[in-house]
Amino acid sequence: MSDAALYVPLAADDLSLEPLAEAHREGLRAACAQDSEIWEVYPFCYIGDHFDPQFDSLLAGGPGRRVYAVLLEGRIVGMTAWIAFGDPGWSVEIGNSFILPSLRSTGFNRRLKRLMIDHAFACGIERVVFKVDVINTRSRAAVRKLGAQEEGIMRRERKTWTGRVRDTVIYGLLKEDWQAAQP
Repeated sequence: MSDAALYVPLAADDLSLEPLAEAHREGLRAACAQDSEIWEVYPFCYIGDHFDPQFDSLLAGGPGRRVYAVLLEGRIVGMTAWIAFGDPGWSVEIGNSFILPSLRSTGFNRRLKRLMIDHAFACGIERVVFKVDVINTRSRAAVRKLGAQEEGIMRRERKTWTGRVRDTVIYGLLKEDWQAAQP
């Protein structure tokens, strides 16, 4: 499985994921600005003066990170990414995820993650990983609803943009677990 096979445009009904491009800058800026509080529990900030340097970093496509703009009915409503984790072609992380507050608790996140997870497993990936800040209870609950299992906590895993030292919970979703949970 190659990175090129995994990082392709994805779509299901009115939901689409497009590889992040300059054309997404202003739409994503507007989406990120709709939730000033969430960035306190994220490793990076995507509002105000922080947005452009972070967006430029995403566009540069650092090693192992492939970012999507998330669109609903053609309108940018967030972002998400494939992130290298473990053995390439065997395991991948879904992260760098943000969706509009108005879409939370609507089932949209499950649709988004299902599209990505189905694609990852169809590409031959055996394990999908999620890394979540231990204090981000909403994201932790969302990942558990997908069927991912908590595998442990990496203590003092990183320093966030605020200077807070973060503990990170690792969740794993195996291909056979995902397949068994699907109707």
